Amino acid sequence: MRVWVDMTNSPHVPFFRPLVRLLEERGHEVSVSARDFAQTLELLTDAGIAHEVVGPPHGGAGRAGKIAAMASRLRALRSWASKRGFDVALSHASHELPLAARSLRIPSAYAYDYEFARTQHTLGSRAATRVVAPEAIPQERLDRLGAHARKTRRYPGLKEEYYLSGLVPDVGVLDRLGLDRSRVVAVVRTPPEVSLYHRHGNPLFTEVIERLGRDDGVQAVVLPRTTAQRTALLAAELPSLVVPEHAVDAQSLVALADLVVSAGGTMNREAVALGTPVWTTFAGQMGAVDEGLIAEGRLRELTDAASLVVRKKSGGAQVASRDPAVMLDLMLSALTTPTSA
Repeated sequence: MRVWVDMTNSPHVPFFRPLVRLLEERGHEVSVSARDFAQTLELLTDAGIAHEVVGPPHGGAGRAGKIAAMASRLRALRSWASKRGFDVALSHASHELPLAARSLRIPSAYAYDYEFARTQHTLGSRAATRVVAPEAIPQERLDRLGAHARKTRRYPGLKEEYYLSGLVPDVGVLDRLGLDRSRVVAVVRTPPEVSLYHRHGNPLFTEVIERLGRDDGVQAVVLPRTTAQRTALLAAELPSLVVPEHAVDAQSLVALADLVVSAGGTMNREAVALGTPVWTTFAGQMGAVDEGLIAEGRLRELTDAASLVVRKKSGGAQVASRDPAVMLDLMLSALTTPTSA
């Protein structure tokens, strides 16, 4: 079977890494298209996943730029895929793949775990053959996106628990970053400033950076999403900040860190899955998955930089164990035909 996977953002790489391996172990041929955005291409290379860059990079924060980039990339994806004889197409929140696949009559699976990127997920949900989503999202929220119950397959827990299952953290990541293990190691992920659903600005995040960056008992590894973010962080010249030049093994880093602060979603949930204390500074509308984690006390919502608990973590990482083959089989259920949208 010929399988097409599209990856357009950094979190897609760890999500698909075990699924690509399983597909190849089952004897299938996997082709990966990718977009040049954030650290996606670096992470694909580091993971040893062969890929081809198809279409333009990210269209930026504005709606007009996003629309123009999407139209251009759709044309490029259709041209790239049209003669490859794919049997099924898979993506996680890459809504362009199901649109292109539908035009080529290729069954597709579209997964996501944040329901308030409404435009993106409405396009993807309606075009896809199958939608894969966590049990935590209420069905009525999915219905509004076109992911009705007959079309949707659900999984328990967090998507991060599937791809992190069995992770053995690489302690060398600390040495490669030159970190002093006697200090509190914090991992900080910047806001998704180019995302339409995150328009509110995030002054709290700036306050967190200032607090951690001036604490001589801390080393805060800040993982920017864009070159502009990296430039701004370096310009701040905060002595306790470490801003890597290249993509890093973020999952090992999160597992070994004492705390995580993230303005996005994936790294928060990775920390939850790995047993590392984590605070969210997300300024957009909270999705059902994170709402549930906050209610359970597994994720803390930070409203004041002064209330962030900065101390050494007790105990080692505890990786939740879920079988990635379950996730893969849910995605491949696109090969069966649900009721059309």
